[in-house]
Amino acid sequence: MPTARVLSTLAADATIDLLRDEHGPLMFHQSGGCCDGSSPMCFAKGEFRVGANDVWLGQIHGCDFFMSASQFAYWQHTQLTVDVVKGRGASFSLEIPLGVRFLIRSRLFTEAEEQAMTPVLDGEEYLTRA
Repeated sequence: MPTARVLSTLAADATIDLLRDEHGPLMFHQSGGCCDGSSPMCFAKGEFRVGANDVWLGQIHGCDFFMSASQFAYWQHTQLTVDVVKGRGASFSLEIPLGVRFLIRSRLFTEAEEQAMTPVLDGEEYLTRA
């Protein structure tokens, strides 16, 4: 079984379910920008346009997860876990009106995990595959 690059907690999954009920299919993107750029942003699927400067890392709870390629260059050896905490972020992410925000927890992959890594796709490769 390939090593997942991105996971989600049960609390994040429950929040995703609430958002999916209201907004339909969802997607996540994490940029390398300032402010909330280190927080994953949740959008209605297709609301955020991805391209060659983005990397598809996999899915969490049925939602595609993308990261900017420049951010991925730093985080490529790290498994990300999307979690949710109380509080408001300063972003356009769909969970903000619920009084919560998504965040990333991370850990370095082991050498064995890196040998069995899930492959990534750039945004354009992902779009031609979908």
